[in-house]
Amino acid sequence: MDLNQATLEVADFDAALEFYKKLGLKLIVLAEGHYARFEMPNGSSTLSIHHAEAPKVAGPVLYFEVEDVDCVASQLKARGITFDTEPTDESWLWREARFRDPAGNRLCLYHAGQNRRFPPWRLEKG
Repeated sequence: MDLNQATLEVADFDAALEFYKKLGLKLIVLAEGHYARFEMPNGSSTLSIHHAEAPKVAGPVLYFEVEDVDCVASQLKARGITFDTEPTDESWLWREARFRDPAGNRLCLYHAGQNRRFPPWRLEKG
Protein backbone atom coordinates (compact mmCIF):
# COMPACT_ATOMS: atom_id res chain seq x y z
CA MET A 1 0.00 0.00 0.00
CA ASP A 2 1.27 3.51 -0.84
CA LEU A 3 -0.26 6.80 0.27
CA ASN A 4 0.04 8.88 -2.86
CA GLN A 5 -2.84 11.38 -2.95
CA ALA A 6 -4.38 13.85 -0.52
CA THR A 7 -7.26 16.26 -1.19
CA LEU A 8 -7.87 19.47 0.75
CA GLU A 9 -11.16 21.37 0.88
CA VAL A 10 -10.95 25.11 0.20
CA ALA A 11 -13.51 27.93 0.24
CA ASP A 12 -11.62 30.32 -2.06
CA PHE A 13 -10.55 28.06 -4.92
CA ASP A 14 -8.64 30.73 -6.87
CA ALA A 15 -6.63 31.83 -3.81
CA ALA A 16 -5.76 28.22 -3.00
CA LEU A 17 -4.78 27.52 -6.62
CA GLU A 18 -2.34 30.45 -6.61
CA PHE A 19 -1.02 29.50 -3.16
CA TYR A 20 -0.07 25.95 -4.18
CA LYS A 21 1.50 27.20 -7.41
CA LYS A 22 3.62 29.59 -5.26
CA LEU A 23 4.76 26.57 -3.25
CA GLY A 24 6.23 25.19 -6.46
CA LEU A 25 3.75 22.38 -7.08
CA LYS A 26 3.10 21.49 -10.73
CA LEU A 27 -0.54 21.86 -11.82
CA ILE A 28 -1.57 18.72 -13.75
CA VAL A 29 -5.41 18.76 -13.62
CA LEU A 30 -7.75 21.74 -13.55
CA ALA A 31 -11.54 21.74 -13.48
CA GLU A 32 -12.07 25.52 -13.36
CA GLY A 33 -13.38 26.83 -10.11
CA HIS A 34 -13.74 23.58 -8.21
CA TYR A 35 -10.87 21.05 -8.54
CA ALA A 36 -7.14 21.03 -9.21
CA ARG A 37 -4.44 18.39 -8.81
CA PHE A 38 -0.71 19.01 -8.43
CA GLU A 39 2.42 16.88 -8.63
CA MET A 40 5.09 17.33 -6.00
CA PRO A 41 8.48 18.62 -7.19
CA ASN A 42 9.96 15.26 -6.04
CA GLY A 43 8.49 11.80 -5.67
CA SER A 44 5.24 10.51 -7.09
CA SER A 45 2.66 11.88 -4.65
CA THR A 46 -0.08 14.27 -5.72
CA LEU A 47 -2.12 16.85 -3.84
CA SER A 48 -5.48 18.17 -4.90
CA ILE A 49 -7.75 20.99 -3.83
CA HIS A 50 -11.53 20.86 -4.04
CA HIS A 51 -13.93 23.76 -3.59
CA ALA A 52 -16.30 23.41 -0.63
CA GLU A 53 -18.79 25.93 0.72
CA ALA A 54 -17.75 25.12 4.31
CA PRO A 55 -14.31 23.46 4.17
CA LYS A 56 -13.30 21.10 6.95
CA VAL A 57 -9.83 22.34 7.88
CA ALA A 58 -9.32 20.75 11.31
CA GLY A 59 -7.91 17.63 9.69
CA PRO A 60 -4.36 16.34 9.51
CA VAL A 61 -1.24 18.44 9.03
CA LEU A 62 0.39 17.92 5.63
CA TYR A 63 4.19 17.69 5.76
CA PHE A 64 6.38 18.75 2.85
CA GLU A 65 9.95 17.49 3.28
CA VAL A 66 12.85 19.53 1.93
CA GLU A 67 16.62 19.35 2.41
CA ASP A 68 17.01 22.90 3.76
CA VAL A 69 13.99 24.19 5.69
CA ASP A 70 15.51 27.63 6.31
CA CYS A 71 16.34 28.21 2.64
CA VAL A 72 12.96 27.03 1.31
CA ALA A 73 11.04 28.96 3.99
CA SER A 74 12.96 32.08 2.99
CA GLN A 75 12.14 31.52 -0.70
CA LEU A 76 8.46 31.00 0.10
CA LYS A 77 8.34 34.13 2.26
CA ALA A 78 9.74 36.05 -0.72
CA ARG A 79 6.75 34.72 -2.73
CA GLY A 80 4.32 36.01 -0.11
CA ILE A 81 3.78 32.89 2.00
CA THR A 82 3.31 33.69 5.71
CA PHE A 83 4.57 31.25 8.35
CA ASP A 84 2.98 30.60 11.76
CA THR A 85 6.35 29.45 13.13
CA GLU A 86 9.93 30.06 12.09
CA PRO A 87 12.19 27.07 11.33
CA THR A 88 12.77 25.30 14.64
CA ASP A 89 14.68 22.20 15.75
CA GLU A 90 12.08 20.00 17.45
CA SER A 91 12.61 17.43 20.21
CA TRP A 92 11.61 14.62 17.80
CA LEU A 93 14.76 15.46 15.74
CA TRP A 94 13.01 17.25 12.86
CA ARG A 95 13.47 20.85 11.75
CA GLU A 96 10.06 22.39 11.04
CA ALA A 97 8.33 25.61 9.98
CA ARG A 98 4.52 25.64 10.09
CA PHE A 99 2.11 27.62 7.91
CA ARG A 100 -1.44 27.49 6.50
CA ASP A 101 -3.05 27.69 3.11
CA PRO A 102 -5.73 30.35 2.41
CA ALA A 103 -8.47 27.98 3.68
CA GLY A 104 -6.64 27.41 6.97
CA ASN A 105 -5.37 23.90 6.20
CA ARG A 106 -2.31 23.25 8.36
CA LEU A 107 0.97 22.65 6.52
CA CYS A 108 4.52 21.99 7.66
CA LEU A 109 7.79 22.43 5.83
CA TYR A 110 10.27 20.04 7.44
CA HIS A 111 13.44 18.01 7.24
CA ALA A 112 13.74 14.73 9.11
CA GLY A 113 16.19 12.73 6.99
CA GLN A 114 16.62 9.23 8.41
CA ASN A 115 14.72 10.22 11.56
CA ARG A 116 11.41 10.25 9.69
CA ARG A 117 11.35 6.47 9.38
CA PHE A 118 14.23 5.45 11.61
CA PRO A 119 14.26 7.60 14.78
CA PRO A 120 16.40 6.37 17.68
CA TRP A 121 13.21 5.25 19.46
CA ARG A 122 11.84 3.20 16.52
CA LEU A 123 10.22 -0.07 17.61
CA GLU A 124 11.89 -3.20 16.36
CA LYS A 125 9.95 -5.95 14.59
CA GLY A 126 8.15 -8.18 17.04
